[in-house]
Amino acid sequence: MSALGDFAAVHRRRQQNAWNWYDWANSAFYTTVLTVILGPLMITVAGRAAGCGDSPDDTCSRTVDVIGLHLAAGSLPSYLTSFATIASAFVLPIVGAIVDRSGRKKQHMAWFAWSGAFVASLLFFLRGDHWQLPAVAVVVSSILGGCSLVSYYAMLNDISTEDERDGASSRAWAFGYLGGGVLLLINLVMVQLHGTFGLEKEMAARLSLLSAALWWAGFTIIPIVRLENVGPVNVVPETGGLLRRSFGQLWTTLKEVRTFPMTLPFLLAYLFYNDGIQTVIYSASIFGSKQLHFGDAVLIAAILLIQFVAFGGALFFGRWAERYGAYRCLLYGTYAWMVIVLAAMFLPARNVTLFLVVGIAIGVVLGGTQALSRSFYSLLIPRGREGEYFALYNACERGTSWFGTLLFGIVFQITGSYRPAIVSLVVFFVLGAFFLLRLDPRRGIEDAGNVVPSSL
Repeated sequence: MSALGDFAAVHRRRQQNAWNWYDWANSAFYTTVLTVILGPLMITVAGRAAGCGDSPDDTCSRTVDVIGLHLAAGSLPSYLTSFATIASAFVLPIVGAIVDRSGRKKQHMAWFAWSGAFVASLLFFLRGDHWQLPAVAVVVSSILGGCSLVSYYAMLNDISTEDERDGASSRAWAFGYLGGGVLLLINLVMVQLHGTFGLEKEMAARLSLLSAALWWAGFTIIPIVRLENVGPVNVVPETGGLLRRSFGQLWTTLKEVRTFPMTLPFLLAYLFYNDGIQTVIYSASIFGSKQLHFGDAVLIAAILLIQFVAFGGALFFGRWAERYGAYRCLLYGTYAWMVIVLAAMFLPARNVTLFLVVGIAIGVVLGGTQALSRSFYSLLIPRGREGEYFALYNACERGTSWFGTLLFGIVFQITGSYRPAIVSLVVFFVLGAFFLLRLDPRRGIEDAGNVVPSSL
């Protein structure tokens, strides 16, 4: 029996190692495309179409026509990302129900990943004043990327026991930050030193966008080849075809989630503290450039620093969770985020050292809280329904991730300063901690029918 147990543990670890590669693959799209490269290039190209000239900043107030709506060229990337985010919140739960019923999670992940990467490759055609096709591409590829993550997250419970969950999730997040950071470093070098490579700056940016799509598609091959499917379990009885049965199961899940009194508070906690995290990341470069008056070199260094420190932060929190449990680590991580945003308010202008110290703190907590959120939530959901419940998890993240940026913008508009705007985000971490404190992790895990980990 011991030999069989050892073999099963080794097999699960091999599956986890294969699973990690999809974090490595898809992180390139989110880091290089959505976070760094796309926005400035999209604003420049749309600005030309609107008659703003070649200014790469977001000050162009002239508009472009988007299906009858006149949107400022300088705001176009934000509007496109917001639309994709809200659309995903409606699409993902349906995808999750289909994934659970089919028993072919890795094939679903592959289809969404490769389709998303193909559509993302069309961003290469963002040039001159041609922004329309790339605008559609970024929306569609973002939605497809979210769909692929539903299948990906749902596999976590197939390849790990409850005691292994935190370590598996943390290693994958760390691997993802490393992969995303490596490609981002290559691309930033190519863009900043474009003349050295005989390229115009826009061509270097376009090649960076294409490289992220190729990276995403290419490295997805590894988990697709190595991962094994696990058949569906605990399927809700429904009649009709796959699509009809999936809608029926989705409706059952939406009614059923109320019967897990600890799962809902966690989703609310995640909704708030994750919104705060995403807004801190989004606003860091604005705060650094507009309020602290740093140039591009410092901001680029900070972005890369956060990316690579988050690799170590995810591993550190994973080890910490193995000893103290994911719930406590998430709670303390939320407290740490409160300290970070309060400290950011008092950062002196042009003090590079203190700015980078805060960047290190962000990186440590960022990697850990995101990794453990995924693994802890996996303990609060019933076996065989991972696709649906992780779709709800992603929908909570995507459907409300504009709250923080809205508050940030409103506070800046009222006060005229980014310091109170950044500190206002503490409310999201306070609310996150409030809902975390309201849940009993042991009861939540037992109610979902899972084994309580030895460290909780």
